[in-house]
Amino acid sequence: MGKMLNLSNIACRSLSVAVPIPERIVPLDTILPDEPLLLMGAGPVPVPARVAQANSMVINPLGETMAQVIDQVKVMSRYVFQSDTARILGVTGSGSVAMEMAIANLVSPGSSVLSIVNGFSSDRLAEMAERLGARVIRMLVQDGRTADPEEVRKHLERHRPKVLTLVQGETSSTVLNRYLKEMAQIAREHECMVVVDAVCTLSTMPLNMEEWGIDAVITAGQKGLASIPGVSLVAFSRLARDFIRNRSDRIPHWCLDANLADCFWRRKSYRYTAPVSGILALHEALRLICNETLDKRFHRHQCCSHALQAGIGNMGLSLFAGPRARLDSVVGISLPTGVESSRLLTHMAQTPIGSKYRGPSDWILSGSARWVNRAVHTTYFALSMRWAPACLHWASGSTFLRGSPRWKAPWVPVFLMTRRRMLCLAC
Repeated sequence: MGKMLNLSNIACRSLSVAVPIPERIVPLDTILPDEPLLLMGAGPVPVPARVAQANSMVINPLGETMAQVIDQVKVMSRYVFQSDTARILGVTGSGSVAMEMAIANLVSPGSSVLSIVNGFSSDRLAEMAERLGARVIRMLVQDGRTADPEEVRKHLERHRPKVLTLVQGETSSTVLNRYLKEMAQIAREHECMVVVDAVCTLSTMPLNMEEWGIDAVITAGQKGLASIPGVSLVAFSRLARDFIRNRSDRIPHWCLDANLADCFWRRKSYRYTAPVSGILALHEALRLICNETLDKRFHRHQCCSHALQAGIGNMGLSLFAGPRARLDSVVGISLPTGVESSRLLTHMAQTPIGSKYRGPSDWILSGSARWVNRAVHTTYFALSMRWAPACLHWASGSTFLRGSPRWKAPWVPVFLMTRRRMLCLAC
């Protein structure tokens, strides 16, 4: 018998590790605040306790348990998307990844795309199509305005695009494309597929995918659905599925190929490792929506948003978008004269007030009425918070806020977005 290897005589030496062990790494409990913050993205969102709890669970990404979870996610999603026939597919990533999934599957190189642009998110859809080699026509909409269906008709007749892209609600400008239903119907008359970004609107206001004739609807977990970021959904109509299935060219993105996504979301087989905890959180968020019902949820968002808008008006501030073009889920406020936006942004970045959101030009300030949408009394609690006037006073670098008693009025939590000179709050 050979000699036993005496491990105690072997020195513990690093033979292949060149990078030293990092120092001064602290545990999360020393970084996180004593009380949980809102999910302070572009429109702060309260994550319900049941959703947060589900996000802490882990199960096998394959097998019957996950298959049952996925089946229920699809059933509940069809209710939220308002389509009995939609093909529901999940994608690992934020809403931007879901946007790219819809574009990659419905836009072919050399095809024409009409993009209605109200701000940052809608322009991102146009850029994604351009990167795929499509010929993109941008229909630019004036600041603070909703897209005009007749202008859309003219562009469709002139350019004959294969795909129309637009957002239902533009987070960066707080504008609602109020005539989405009419624009989708006009597009259908011109044999043009319709792709809609509903990240900040789905479940907060009506969107009837099947009845309105929309071919792809995109949403993310962390906004209207009040879940966590990292898992998003795309719903494809029958027409869109037929187009994808019959494409003669190969879809350039393996991860975003809807035909391959069917392996996991429809055929219960392996494709890539699913974001288990995020799917469980999304399941709970959808379940809470179904329990509340869409009609009650729409009404709650509308009541809280209108109360918030009225409170803002009573402070002597003006709202950015006109009444017919104004989102209920994200409310924009014109940045007061004398407030230095760069100073305000710097101050906010150093406090729990909010986060930066980069856009093409100028400055807006935005906050989320989704934070105050839990109940009407929460809205009035938000309006009772008093630190934001001081924040604006500090940003003005002058006595701008001292001259008017209105600036002693309460405020709401906000975050800053660099899009236009606008303060923006979201419900």
